[in-house]
Amino acid sequence: MSLRLLVYDGAPRAGERFLRTSWRTGARLYAGLGRVDHHFGARSWQEALEWLGTIAPERKIAELQLWGHGHWGLAKIDSDTLSMASFRRGHAHRPLVERLAQRMDEDALLWFRTCETLGADAGQAFATACTEELGVRVAGHTFVIGVLQSGLHGLLPGRAPHWDPEEGLKRGTPARPVEAHGSSPDAPHTIHFMNGQVPPAWFSAPD
Repeated sequence: MSLRLLVYDGAPRAGERFLRTSWRTGARLYAGLGRVDHHFGARSWQEALEWLGTIAPERKIAELQLWGHGHWGLAKIDSDTLSMASFRRGHAHRPLVERLAQRMDEDALLWFRTCETLGADAGQAFATACTEELGVRVAGHTFVIGVLQSGLHGLLPGRAPHWDPEEGLKRGTPARPVEAHGSSPDAPHTIHFMNGQVPPAWFSAPD
């Protein structure tokens, strides 16, 4: 059976003790509920990607959730960034990303539960790059997320992003975003943090 994995930002950071405790506690709760098979608090993307290559290596990965900070077109673990640059030859992440791609199931899901990662032009380009480099379905958010997580969209391999690049923007433009809205019950595609699934319909544009 393929694995369901969760990686969260486990690096200590001044002023974020409550947030990081929440990620750690949430990961344990998800494991206790049987939603994930293994979880790991990484201190960098390098450490996260190395763990993903070694945990139960004989099994494929069906789902990978990533919890931490984000910005348009990237996700962070402490000060280490996963972005378009991570896929370029010569980047330190590249060999580990290639190894991860070999472990992903054909219909695997990579879910960035990070703020605004799929928002604006940069977020759409990053989502597309993830589907191409890893050959997986990708999901993420266009708003700042917390207990409520708004702007959740999914992208299938070989498809173009179908959500509005202006979604979630409070200031700026899709080409030059400045600030994102916080999540709210009235925002599009909003889920609670305890929701552990991306609705299948959110992987395509509405009819």
